Parts: sequence; structure tokens; C-alpha cells
Amino acid sequence: MTRSTSSPGAAATAARAALPFLPLGLLAALGAVLAYLWKAPCRYGGAWNDGTQQFLNFCYTDIYPLWWNEKLDQGVTPYFGHPVEYPVGIGSLMWVIQHLVSGTADPGVRFYDLTVFVMAASLVAGVVIMVALAGLQGRPWDAAWYALAPALILTAYINWDLLCGALSLGAFLAWSRRAHFTAGVLLGLAVATKFYPVVFFGPLFLLALRSRKLQAFLWAVAGTVITWVAVNLPFMLLAFDGWKRFYVFSSERGADWGSLWFFFQRRGWPFLGDAERLDMLGIASFGVLCLAIAVLALAAPTRPRLMQLCFLVLAAFMVTNKVWSPQYVLWLVPFAVLARPKWKPLVLWQVAECWYFFAIWLYLVTQQPGNEALGWGDGAYFSAVWARAITIVILAVFVVRDILRPGHDVIRQNGVDDPIGGVFDGAEDHFVLRLRPSTAVREPAPGSS
Repeated sequence: MTRSTSSPGAAATAARAALPFLPLGLLAALGAVLAYLWKAPCRYGGAWNDGTQQFLNFCYTDIYPLWWNEKLDQGVTPYFGHPVEYPVGIGSLMWVIQHLVSGTADPGVRFYDLTVFVMAASLVAGVVIMVALAGLQGRPWDAAWYALAPALILTAYINWDLLCGALSLGAFLAWSRRAHFTAGVLLGLAVATKFYPVVFFGPLFLLALRSRKLQAFLWAVAGTVITWVAVNLPFMLLAFDGWKRFYVFSSERGADWGSLWFFFQRRGWPFLGDAERLDMLGIASFGVLCLAIAVLALAAPTRPRLMQLCFLVLAAFMVTNKVWSPQYVLWLVPFAVLARPKWKPLVLWQVAECWYFFAIWLYLVTQQPGNEALGWGDGAYFSAVWARAITIVILAVFVVRDILRPGHDVIRQNGVDDPIGGVFDGAEDHFVLRLRPSTAVREPAPGSS
């Protein structure tokens, strides 16, 4: 008779590890439903067809008007019959749903409903993946932030961001399990859906350089490149003009709602408010912040955790971007929580994001002639813009402090190093910048042998 290798203790441990998945998945489903109900005045009350009421009811979405703006109502195929301002992941999803709702009553609303269903499923999947990631850090219930964050409920269905979020989180779960090529495949799909995940290669490279794990990084890069090319190449070859629209539009657009550059231009600031220098200023400021993050990653006494650097580079990208839409908060929520799960700064940031959510719609009301008395002017709106930026900077400062003083990091307790970091977890340092001479013996990273 073969004796089982399992034990009651191991079974109990496995049961405890699996316990958070169901309730947190249900919380994510609740968040998805609440987000749908938030749009009810537009979805059921017809406010989408009124340029003022959709703002006064705070239920605007990009999804509904794009049924017409992208000529989906005419049966036109995205990219082939009409250039689309989104990457091919979103355009392909548009095409699939276009065929599902064509011929139905009120297809624009049906297009919204089915798109929302996919986004709701993406939220649930993203939360479940985050449970697994946060569980590696010994804090699975932190995923509740992603399920029910107030700003998430307000912005969930403005655009297609939740799909990219699930793919990005899935990539880091694969990385944590040392499935590097799979991580790259998922990041390739994420970049083909929304371009921002490309910034995550910076943290992966820096930590791979410091720990001499470049082979793992190169496998991830290979997976990303192969996947991105495989997804994009048919459109590039057969519908190049339609495919390039996203990249041309991104490079040509000016400072838009929510960005600090929009404030500088609106206020007429010298140099910073110069529209001709916008691209240079945006790239240069992001580059400077990335350089600072690189120095931090390579010179910190203890190697930073992967999620800390991912949060910092994504926050830098958002703050320096020439567009900062309300739903961009969805990008940052899981990484902010995984980087530093302390509730007070997170609550402060969520308050600022909610404030901005209401401010942008009331501000847009005042941009319509005759509605100046119905909304908010420049002063109230730009105070919300700066509140959002400042609270993210506060979060970043705390993360930097945790990197420089790991004793403050709630994850790095009891000898824990970087449980989401995969090959970086417990790895030795091989490349460290020495910014000043030191004769002291550096303590090993938590969890290293």
C-alpha cells in the first residue's frame, strides 16, 4: 500500500490559502455591478444623448459614442474600413461585439452592455489574480482594494482599461511562478490592448541587472515581442493606415484633460505652458524620473521589490503624461496596493481621485456655452487636478522611504524579501551602484541566504 504524502496540516494550509478567492471574487462581482448601476442614469435614462445631462449625472462613457464614432453602426470593419484610435486588442474586441449586436434593437446600448460584461469579467479575473499575488506577500485580503475601491466603481466602464489590467496582473503572476516566457506573452497582449504596460520592462530590467537574472528578463522580452508582432502584424500588413492611427494620434494630440501640462497651458505658464515644447517636456520629465528610479533601484542598500518599482514607474508615467483621463486610476490601484498596503495614504489618494472624477464632468459642463453656472470653473477643477497628482507623489515618497528603509516595509517582515519577484526573491546582488564610499558591510537582503 502506498502511503499518502499529504498531511492534515498541509491540507489545512492549502484550505486557508484558497479561502480568500471566493469571497474576494464575489466582492469583485459586487464592484462590477455597482459600477454598472452608477451608469444607470445614462444607460436607462437616455442621458448619453444629452451632452449636458451625461456630465451632470456623472455617467459618461467612451464606449457608447464610439459605436458611431468608429463607424461600427455602419458595419465597417475596424482598421480596414475606418482607422481606429485604439490598439488592435481593443479594436478586435470592438469588431467581435459589433457582429454580436448587429441587427438587434438599439445596438449602441447593446454594444455598451456586452463591452461592460467583458470589462466586468476582467475585473473579477484581475481581482482573483491579485488575491494570488497579494497572498504571496501574506496579505491576500489586500485585493479587496481592487474589488471595491471607490474610484474604481466610478470609472470602471469609461473605457477598456480593466482588460489590460487583468492581462498585466496575469503577467506578474506568471513571473512570480518563474514562467518568464508566459509572462512576456501576457505582457505582449496587454501592450497590444493599452500601451502603458511597456513601462514595466524598466523595473524588470533593473532588477535583472542588479541580481544578474538577465536570462529571465530576455525570455520575457522574447515572449512580449513575439506576441505583440503576431497580434499586430496582420493589421500592419493589410490595413497599415488604419493600424497606425493609434500611434499617430498619440504622438500628435496636445495636452488634454487631467494632465499637469493642460494646467500649465491653460494658465499660460512660460516654457512649461508652451504647446510647441509639449512632447519634449513630457518625454524629458518622464526620462528624468525614470533615471531617478533607476538610480534608486541599483543603489538602494537593499534591492527594491518588483511591485515597488512597477508602482513608481507607472506613477511617473501618469504624472508626466500629456493625457490623464479619469479611468487611468484603474491602472494604478493594484500596483499601489501591492507596493505599499497602508490604508491611510491609499484612502487619501482615493478621495482625491473621486474628487477629480466629479470635477472633470462639472468642468466640462462649463465648457458648453450657456452652462457656465451649472458646473465648476478653472479654480475648482485645477485644484482637483493637483490634488490627484500630489496624493500620488505622497504615495511614491512613502514607497521610496520603504525602499531605503526596509524596516518600514510591511511586506519585508520576518525575513521576507520579494515574494512576487520570482527569480529576484532572495537573489544575491551582483551589480550595485556605489554613490559614496562606504567601509560598512552591507546587510544581506531580507530572505537571502
